[in-house]
Amino acid sequence: MQAIVLGSAAGGGVPQWNCRCAVCSLAWMGDPQVRPRTQSSLAVSPDGDAWLLVNASPDIRQQITATPALHPRSGLRHSPIRAVLLTNGDVDHVAGLLTLRESQPFDLLGTHEILGALRANRVFDVMNPAYVARREVRLETAFEPVPGLRATLFPVPGKAPLWLEGAAPVIGEAGESTVGVLFEAGGRRIAYVPGCARISEDLRRRVNGVDALLFDGTVLEDDDLIRAGVGTKTGWRMGHVPMNGPEGTIAGLADCTIGQRIFVHINNTNPVLVEGSAERRSVEAAGWTVAHDGLTLHLAPQAVDAAANTD
Repeated sequence: MQAIVLGSAAGGGVPQWNCRCAVCSLAWMGDPQVRPRTQSSLAVSPDGDAWLLVNASPDIRQQITATPALHPRSGLRHSPIRAVLLTNGDVDHVAGLLTLRESQPFDLLGTHEILGALRANRVFDVMNPAYVARREVRLETAFEPVPGLRATLFPVPGKAPLWLEGAAPVIGEAGESTVGVLFEAGGRRIAYVPGCARISEDLRRRVNGVDALLFDGTVLEDDDLIRAGVGTKTGWRMGHVPMNGPEGTIAGLADCTIGQRIFVHINNTNPVLVEGSAERRSVEAAGWTVAHDGLTLHLAPQAVDAAANTD
């Protein structure tokens, strides 16, 4: 099984187009301590041939261009992308669908609630239904988005997308609006959770034992945006659990058995984006990797114990 982090940043990317926070300022200056990053998306394949996109970033064209495995390979029109799976309805996860409108066949997968949000916005009708089949996926029910790749959606604590928020948004409930995905192929397992509001016991149980976890790293501390002077919302209010703190991701998953621990969906204000910083060193010392665009996982099929399978 292969997984490529197409975009490792949260909404707005790094640097954000109008931001001069400490992190973005370094990026604008071309400082090598801060790599530019595009908005959150992942590509997964069981064999390197057929690919699934998990979320369609507004930067999807740039991401495809930067990833040779996703380039057209034959004929006048072709794509190895067979399906797109949505984990929520956030703008940074669905806006790229508008780019994928050039009459290319693929399946668009999501829960009833997530696909319902798209149905309610007619701009997404530019995806011709003669080519793009919208398929609802039930929670807790395994399916194959591409042949040979098994996927299961599970609820995680989250909130409604910003563009669908009401006056008093509900935050932290687990349902169909924010989901994680467990991928399985060749005896290997990858969990992808780009958005999560808190570390619940159910979440801990689901990710325990995976070969790799790619997890929401939006903020380092709950008040990142306030500290940076660019916003008033906490991570909790945005529906994102912080990396640090007694109820943060690092502490909450510390005793889980996980192969590779990787932070994705990282906000432009998060100081861990500065390579060599004290914040980055602290996260790495806790066993976590800060993802960058193009980070690739190759998980070889798990060897079968021949002795255990003899008659």
